[in-house]
Amino acid sequence: MTTNSPQPSPEPEMTPDEIQAVIDRILARDPAPRSKPGVGGRAQALSDLDSEHSEFDGDQQDLAERRALRRVAGLSTELEDVTEVEYRQLRLERVVLAGLWTEGTADDADNSLRELAALAETAGSEVLDGIVQRRMKPDPGTFLGSGKAEELRDIVMSTGADTVIVDGELSPSQRRGLEDIVKVKVIDRTALILDIFAQHAKSREGKAQVELAQLEYLLPRLRGWGESMSRQAGGRVGAAGGGIGSRGPGETKIELDRRRIRTRMAKLRREIAAMKPARETKRANRRRNAVPSVAIAGYTNAGKSSLLNRLTDAGVLVENALFATLDPTVRRAETPDGIGYTLADTVGFVRSLPTQLVEAFRSTLEEVADADVILHVVDVSHPDPEGQIAAVREVLSEVDARHIPEIVVLNKADVADPFVVERLRQREPNHVVVSARTGQGMDTLLRRISETIPRPSVKLRLLVPYDRGEVISRLHSEDAEILAMEHGEDGTRLDVLVREGLAAELERFLRHD
Repeated sequence: MTTNSPQPSPEPEMTPDEIQAVIDRILARDPAPRSKPGVGGRAQALSDLDSEHSEFDGDQQDLAERRALRRVAGLSTELEDVTEVEYRQLRLERVVLAGLWTEGTADDADNSLRELAALAETAGSEVLDGIVQRRMKPDPGTFLGSGKAEELRDIVMSTGADTVIVDGELSPSQRRGLEDIVKVKVIDRTALILDIFAQHAKSREGKAQVELAQLEYLLPRLRGWGESMSRQAGGRVGAAGGGIGSRGPGETKIELDRRRIRTRMAKLRREIAAMKPARETKRANRRRNAVPSVAIAGYTNAGKSSLLNRLTDAGVLVENALFATLDPTVRRAETPDGIGYTLADTVGFVRSLPTQLVEAFRSTLEEVADADVILHVVDVSHPDPEGQIAAVREVLSEVDARHIPEIVVLNKADVADPFVVERLRQREPNHVVVSARTGQGMDTLLRRISETIPRPSVKLRLLVPYDRGEVISRLHSEDAEILAMEHGEDGTRLDVLVREGLAAELERFLRHD
């Protein structure tokens, strides 16, 4: 006789509310502790204004599209194996910052870490904490000292961070050594900036330039594990591991990756070189027509695009983020007395701008080098505006643009410390104090541009018959400036200033009285 063992009672079914509560508990994340008040909250390099746009910025439809692609907090497609860093797309979520204080003051080191926090926020990450170590030079093995690296590991474990961002450029061995200690992915400042550029590039040329810079950065940093280090064998594998006719082992996967990267880089350089003539042709047309050009340059997030929108109603994208605009935008403008010129918005600069980006974006930066006047936009509300000015002028020197007349535009004066504004006014003699958001100082800036750009310089005295009205119309264009005009019996008498190209066409109308 067999006895049936008692069956376990079935689990009670969960209500929808209980199921949702479990899901919420799994997805919930406790707020991470922040030991560094300077890093928590909004990064200091970003604006604290509630409204980042003015009526001159247009509908900003591109901004809504960009923000729709932001990474979603709490969701990740990351692999857990840190050894596959080089073979997956860079993704940032919850990050801890690490920097070295090697020179300057403590405020300089703090501003540098705040700027790194702003870069991380622009890339779509959440900054949890940050540390700074005082050292004369980086440790050759782990960048940070051994004690500080272990402290960083403890911070990563306590905050639940999945990435460490180092405020500097790491050698491959330094990154590998630091990853071995902190046990999470480690990237440097250069990789972070390249990631932002990859997110924001829109034009075909911009995407090619960013990809080239990324590959140049990646090439010396490839590493391999397991199958990545195994060698290929062609055809039938023999006892020695070689195929038929093989003289030895084939290339490893990492060698194959390096060859493919070099091939891709060569193709990108050819594509960028093929795009260069179109840009040069446009510049040549402006030079042939003697149209003055004004380039807007400056530190990232200084307000260059807002200034362009205010001056020309261009409607280009404006965002309270670093490197929001990468592709140059050229618009036509006029001085108050009717002299035409072009305004070009260029890519923003940053301290220690990666060399790969300077080289890749050289064709874009030529817009600055070929300009007649540079509007150097400075964010006077930033903690270190002098440092921004120095960083921008360093890049201008690299592209041979330091000889071009420069107007220093002290922007965001409506939210800046008046003492800082006055300090910069004393330091920079050729300056204009403005606010692109409120319109303060715009009339003064337009007058200064009008005084600085090349103007018609050939003075002529003309007598134009009444049946040659098209000549009078031409003299009212942006190539000429009418000083005096009088209507007589035999035609219209004019005293004008014209450009050299137009002067040759008007020789037949010269009067000698």
